[in-house]
Amino acid sequence: MSRLRWFVVGVVFTIVAIGGGGYLFVTRGGVPMETTAPPLPLERTVARLALHASFGDAAGLKDPLPPGEASMLAGARQYRQHCAVCHGTPGSPPSAISQGMFPKPPQLFEKDEMVTDDPEGITYWKVTHGIRLSGMPSFASTLTDAERWQVTMLVTNADKTTPAVQTALTR
Repeated sequence: MSRLRWFVVGVVFTIVAIGGGGYLFVTRGGVPMETTAPPLPLERTVARLALHASFGDAAGLKDPLPPGEASMLAGARQYRQHCAVCHGTPGSPPSAISQGMFPKPPQLFEKDEMVTDDPEGITYWKVTHGIRLSGMPSFASTLTDAERWQVTMLVTNADKTTPAVQTALTR
């Protein structure tokens, strides 16, 4: 056999061996599905890369709503109703639901977990589309475009909320 044929046979054998080994690894319980299991090596990296690749041009989106307390209060009402159970409210401990999730949802009003430095278009994308395999649902069919932008405005300005907005989040 020529060298080229041996090379092709080697490539095919390698692909079959990796595919078969991967199949056996998964079917024999090599990928833990419980939320209490530690992440696999590179799991966070691969998930982060896939998520960032999904954003497309979302970073360039700008909130069409006028900034101000009225939009922030409306966002606080939507956030409290739809988001707080997982992402928490200012000064409250994480809920039992959020503590049992994997990955853990960020507590968006805790100083070290705020997303105030994310482009508002990225936050809007996450609210609109959700994040697969994370527990983050899509709100595209349950909140209007304006409501999703109101929540986005609130979250991207979480470090600048007024007392009235803080009250609306916690009552």
